[in-house]
Amino acid sequence: MTWPCAVAAVGCVALLAATLANGESEATERALEAWTACVTDFGAKADGATDDTGAFQAALDAAADKGGIVFAPAGTYLIAGALSIPQGVALRGVWEAPHHADIGKGTVLYATGGKGDENGPPLISLHQSSGVHGVTIFYPEQRFPEVQPYPWCIQGMGMHGSVINVTLVNPYKGIDFGTHPNELHFISGVFGQPLKTGIFVDKCTDIGRIENVHFNPHSWGRADYPTAQFNFPDIFGYLSENFTGFLIGKTDWEYMRDCFCIFPKIGFHFVKTGAGEPNVVLTQCGADICPVAVRVDASQSHAGVAFENGQFMGTVIVGPQNKGPVKLTNCGFWPIQTTDEQVVIEGEGTVTLTACHFAGWALADTAAPCIRVRGGAALLSGCDFFDPAKKQILIEEGAVGVSVMGCRLRGGAKIENTSKTAEMQVGLNLTGDNRGKNGL
Repeated sequence: MTWPCAVAAVGCVALLAATLANGESEATERALEAWTACVTDFGAKADGATDDTGAFQAALDAAADKGGIVFAPAGTYLIAGALSIPQGVALRGVWEAPHHADIGKGTVLYATGGKGDENGPPLISLHQSSGVHGVTIFYPEQRFPEVQPYPWCIQGMGMHGSVINVTLVNPYKGIDFGTHPNELHFISGVFGQPLKTGIFVDKCTDIGRIENVHFNPHSWGRADYPTAQFNFPDIFGYLSENFTGFLIGKTDWEYMRDCFCIFPKIGFHFVKTGAGEPNVVLTQCGADICPVAVRVDASQSHAGVAFENGQFMGTVIVGPQNKGPVKLTNCGFWPIQTTDEQVVIEGEGTVTLTACHFAGWALADTAAPCIRVRGGAALLSGCDFFDPAKKQILIEEGAVGVSVMGCRLRGGAKIENTSKTAEMQVGLNLTGDNRGKNGL
């Protein structure tokens, strides 16, 4: 282990210098053992041109016996192959927080392996209790609009895989905790812009956690690199046809907070897989400027999906195969130019909307309702519909029933029931057209 590498890892040159001057060998030994291996000691060049895959893997393998930290000091490392992080080992760079694509600063991995094959080995494979922390991952050969498929950037298997403070500038597919069985995964502080799928969760039987995730193409477009030069309106169109922010299959008690994506085709997509359905609680999460902000095609019948304090600039769709409860509390809805319904409800479950507000709808089809109920039951309370001229709710054949209580229905109740069997309960609502001093 080289002395410069040690100083970089500990991050406190003054402390080490004072320790050496005082002859405190025990403290020095503890400081030098802050990691198990350093990639530069195994031949990593960090010049952005020499393939450092072998050096990284050698350092990771050297830590496999007892586990520990494999440190990658600030520098640009070309990874032309794939890396496997052994059980109990963490690959760690210098970033202590996500950032806005500072290419050339901090610990940067240039990923080039697997171009053209999205089913190839992932760039980084995590095993039980392993993780990656504090690195930027950039695909320098990815160009827009000639987007090329690549394998998953990070893929986990087993228990306790972690991805912390990682910037994924422009991977084709971001983080995969779904291809392999896993439990207790932890994702925190991930920024960037995957081009097909942001985060995929499946085969999780025990309480995964995802927090502080921000997907935005600025992470690529503002990077100081030739392949980052493109017109933003063009990539917005591409993402709205190809990108899913969060794809969630079988998971038990998944907790998500502060997760955001912009311009996706679907922001949050809940699906049934061969492993089962999801059960997810989401707080302070949102999808911005998109055709579909949330799509629930499946959820566990006893637990379902719950959003609290969500923000959606797009439609929420509950699909015909869903059986579980879907709850949205204290959520805001805004339209884009193509928005008709803000919420479409099908399936057999109950959808509960509490303290939500709807700022606009029926922009493409002026006859469209804000909420269309085609199946299941809808319970609305304390909601505010801003537009006094448009239909608030349409109940169609196949719906079980709708209850609307204590809502503000500006311009009067415009609730239409075209079903012969659905029950409708409406009461204690404000229906005046007085918009008040704020113009609402």
